[in-house]
Amino acid sequence: MATELTEMKELLKHELGDLLYAERQFLRGMKKMAKEIADPTMKARVEEHATETEGQIERLQQAFEAIGEKAKAEKCDAAIGLMEEHDSFKTDEKPSKTILEAFDLGSGLRVEHYEIAGYRSAIALATALGQSECVTILQENLLEEEAMAKFIEKNAVKSLKKLAQQAQTEA
Repeated sequence: MATELTEMKELLKHELGDLLYAERQFLRGMKKMAKEIADPTMKARVEEHATETEGQIERLQQAFEAIGEKAKAEKCDAAIGLMEEHDSFKTDEKPSKTILEAFDLGSGLRVEHYEIAGYRSAIALATALGQSECVTILQENLLEEEAMAKFIEKNAVKSLKKLAQQAQTEA
């Protein structure tokens, strides 16, 4: 039976746990996705972001310490859903490698925007609670997520045009 959450610090702890769970899920997903990407620039950036994500997981553990709590992941249904959406697309639609790579761009961008929203929410809560060390740690993760989203957005059209040409020749 769940206990009633009545303290703001407990909400922050929950938000950090949600982010920790999500980052772990997304790290596994990124490693799979990197194998699906043929574009060398995009593949290299996804692999680099996987390494950044490992650092984000470590920083989330530090954020827990900064608020005097033990790191504990909280099941994140949104992260599970985003991963399941990707996997079910592969299973149900049976896309060609080219179409899957195109799908991965949108899937990756959805993940980044989810993470950005999560970090912004946790930062606002930590700020309201005067948890400045926690805020500083979370801001570092947020900057990396925003940079990855910008990279995808900047490169998506060029990559999609190239993939569309490849898909036409495969058809």
